[in-house]
Amino acid sequence: MTVLNVEKIVKEGGKKFHFQNEGFFGKNTINLGLDKLAHAYDTYLFAEILRARIDRKTGGEARGSAVTAALLASGLMLYGEVYDGLKKSSGFSWQDVVMNTSGAAFSIIRNEVPGLKEKLDFRVLVTPNSDVYTFDGTRHFRQQRYLAAFKLAGVEKFKKTPLRLVELHMGYMASGFTARERERGDPLKHRIFFGIGLNVGELLFGSTSTRAGRAARSVLNYVQVPYTAVHVHD
Repeated sequence: MTVLNVEKIVKEGGKKFHFQNEGFFGKNTINLGLDKLAHAYDTYLFAEILRARIDRKTGGEARGSAVTAALLASGLMLYGEVYDGLKKSSGFSWQDVVMNTSGAAFSIIRNEVPGLKEKLDFRVLVTPNSDVYTFDGTRHFRQQRYLAAFKLAGVEKFKKTPLRLVELHMGYMASGFTARERERGDPLKHRIFFGIGLNVGELLFGSTSTRAGRAARSVLNYVQVPYTAVHVHD
């Protein structure tokens, strides 16, 4: 992380430590809030990875592993945010810190409330564009949707029925903020969406006992496969 941040500062040029008010989800923000959800998701994902590693190293006997992992993840993200405060192109954003904390808190809740992690996921959906995947800039965020997925497979009465393959989705999407969309005159839009999805992890790896199968299913708790859900919005 240090190497990457120093490289960016050298490339972009450094500046005395400063703050930047980036806003959250307003239409006056650069990415209409998708970058803020990316902060929450990244911190959540870091916390989940660290918690899993702690549990694996301790045989699942470490008390408070979810809290420890969330604090470590928040610390890593805060460390990165300090570097943002030294870049000309950005600044230390308290909005980013708030979203980082939200992602870490959700990881704690998901792992500490009995049965919740079997029912509820926080995922990113990346829809391929003409580049397949854009690594930075507004087009990078334009590809993304963030969603909560409620998995019927985690509900006892549905576990042995076809409904175990069904998920209920709620999430956030935005459009109209890329350079190409602005040139076309597309309106800025940010929306809450709802939908129904296919539980790909349950479909492909529901009965697997192999290490690779379990790993693949775990990944699908954090990533929504494109074109496996129908989402509607106003």
